[in-house]
Amino acid sequence: MPTIAIVGAGPGLGLPIAREFGSHGYDVALIARNPTKLARLEDALRRDGVTAAAFPADVTDKDGLSEALADVTAHFGSIDVLEYSPAASGAVDIRNVTPTDVAAQIDHHLYGAMTATDAVLPAMLAAGAGTLLFTTGITSVTPWPEYGDVSIGAAALRNWSVNLGHGLAGTGVTVAHVAIGVWIGTSPPEGFGHLPATEIARRFYTLNQNQESTELIIS
Repeated sequence: MPTIAIVGAGPGLGLPIAREFGSHGYDVALIARNPTKLARLEDALRRDGVTAAAFPADVTDKDGLSEALADVTAHFGSIDVLEYSPAASGAVDIRNVTPTDVAAQIDHHLYGAMTATDAVLPAMLAAGAGTLLFTTGITSVTPWPEYGDVSIGAAALRNWSVNLGHGLAGTGVTVAHVAIGVWIGTSPPEGFGHLPATEIARRFYTLNQNQESTELIIS
């Protein structure tokens, strides 16, 4: 069976993506830093009939993240799809952002994604197939002053991932960046559009099936 590794797995987006891919025959590897929450996600997927396993790791711990992804490969045999969407944290107004704030966001968004990619890309290139999916919020495309630090980190990930897609052209490995600019679920704040998590998850699966490097902005 093909395998998707979801880095930053959580109940809001990671679980619906896992269910969507699982419904199409994928095994699911769940990676996040909280073992208790991972266990709940794993149990939920197993109740749905999806083969899933949890691998605790923090995206800012480069050695730990690389080891977790190596464990996924050892457990399932391969990683065919990598989906990277660690929850964004921080909300420093652009007028008050410091170099320390920016460094933390770059570490969380960009360096974590690069570490995860380094762990899976060689095998994908050898196989001539694979999908890398990178997820950010809409601030990666349209910066919000209220989220000055997050906007910088997310934009760095967006720039790198889109450029990576160009660099991997013709290898069989495709890259998609997804910027989510809607409220996931129901009861959004006033002025926000919203979509069900299941609909967003279906779009991730469609990106994987299309097998072409692209960018999707959901707004």
